[in-house]
Amino acid sequence: MVAKVLTIAGSDSGGGAGIQADIKTFQELDVYGMSAITALTAQNTLGVQSVYPIPVDMVLEQLHSIATDLSPDALKTGMLFSGVIIESVADKIKEYGWGNVVVDPVMIAKGGARLLQKDAIKAIREKLLPLATVTTPNIPEAEVLTEMNLDTMNRRKEAARMLHKLGASHVVIKGGHGEGDELVDLVYDGSSFLELKSKRVDTTHTHGTGCTFAAAIAAGLAKGCTAEDAIVTAKRFIHLAIEVELGIGSGHGPTNHWAYRKAGVGV
Repeated sequence: MVAKVLTIAGSDSGGGAGIQADIKTFQELDVYGMSAITALTAQNTLGVQSVYPIPVDMVLEQLHSIATDLSPDALKTGMLFSGVIIESVADKIKEYGWGNVVVDPVMIAKGGARLLQKDAIKAIREKLLPLATVTTPNIPEAEVLTEMNLDTMNRRKEAARMLHKLGASHVVIKGGHGEGDELVDLVYDGSSFLELKSKRVDTTHTHGTGCTFAAAIAAGLAKGCTAEDAIVTAKRFIHLAIEVELGIGSGHGPTNHWAYRKAGVGV
């Protein structure tokens, strides 16, 4: 039986993030990838030049088409752009009874462009996080969602507890925006914390890391892994994707989606 995974996210014309990164990740981790596009972007490694949101009716039509023929074993949400799209997508996830939901609360692109309207934060908190099997904010995103300064690990733990209370079964606060040579992703399951540590890679080729990490978690959940095992595998996947550079582009280059497979780690 082939596991199927859906990404509900924006399109990156440069191929490094968004649905393009997600589909590449799904393929590398041996699951069948599908997509519902929420916005089109004109972007490259130098930044986002333009964002064009897809009309909400078309987003919902994409979801309906998938629900009536290719119901996913897991899904991930990425760039949802507006409160209206977030609320509509959340309603459909509940209506279709889809589980194994990974919420990546995409807000700002690597180059600094805003990818989420300000009115959408409340919708993420109230509509999307209660559906999340796993949510994967980076430190700035977790600060926005919790309205806290997360400059210490104790504060990140407090934020993780808060996000769990909002409904997310598992919270991963990614440590890429932290300081020091060691990168620490904090995982919370409602009862205990796990710190996933790795050596920080000195590189500018990190475009799409959040999308790729969340997509890898969704792939693991679709194949029947526990949330913790899916998160650990996704950590290995994204670390190799960053470590083995492609060297593409003049700005924030994309990660290497085939590094995990070529390293012989397995799926």
